[in-house]
Amino acid sequence: MSRRPIFDPQSVPVVGHDTHLPAVDPARLTAAFIRQRFVDPPEWTPEFKGDGGTFAAREPAAAAVLVPLVQRPQGLQVLLTQRTQHLRDHAGQIAFPGGRTDAHDLDARATALREADEEIGLKSEHIDVIGQLPIYSTVTSFQVTPVVALVRPGFNLTLEAFEVAEAFEVPLEFLMTPAHHQRHVFRWEQDEQQFERQFFSMPWTGSGLEGVSREFFIWGATAAMLRNFYAFLRA
Repeated sequence: MSRRPIFDPQSVPVVGHDTHLPAVDPARLTAAFIRQRFVDPPEWTPEFKGDGGTFAAREPAAAAVLVPLVQRPQGLQVLLTQRTQHLRDHAGQIAFPGGRTDAHDLDARATALREADEEIGLKSEHIDVIGQLPIYSTVTSFQVTPVVALVRPGFNLTLEAFEVAEAFEVPLEFLMTPAHHQRHVFRWEQDEQQFERQFFSMPWTGSGLEGVSREFFIWGATAAMLRNFYAFLRA
């Protein structure tokens, strides 16, 4: 059975919040701690290895995303993008800068840095790659390596208008607090059988580049990779 796509995730019922789980200690949400965590990682298990199943029969393809932790005076901020509505894969979704690995990319790090430059104009001189999280498999058959990096302020973003509608920053502390994580269950019927798919969301209200405040609905693979980052920092 192929997976049924979710076109309107915000309409999918929320079945719970993870208020019973502790937030990551603020002392662990610093550049120094996270850098050292990758140097000497603990034993840990990612909560999500992938979405499970695919929408269509596609050959698996390597991809990478940059998880940019911007070093602001008020604390680390996660730089995210919103994809444009007309794209074939993950249209309109909140995502990390990233994409498919090209033949000339030496590794996942090279893919993530190239894509960040192409998509949002984030130059490598502002980026200090400090580690990688486990590969995440998406329903669109991408094998995604999250590449975690510290980003020095002073950059100017230039969005690639065909792929990226907006860029914005979310406090890492907000995303590493499970009370802000919503659990959804999407149910459907196929061939007279009942199926369901579960996913996380992390809705955040804030301002994009143009300073207009609104809700950004972080869900799907991006939320799952952030949840794995939570497990990594909590371990």
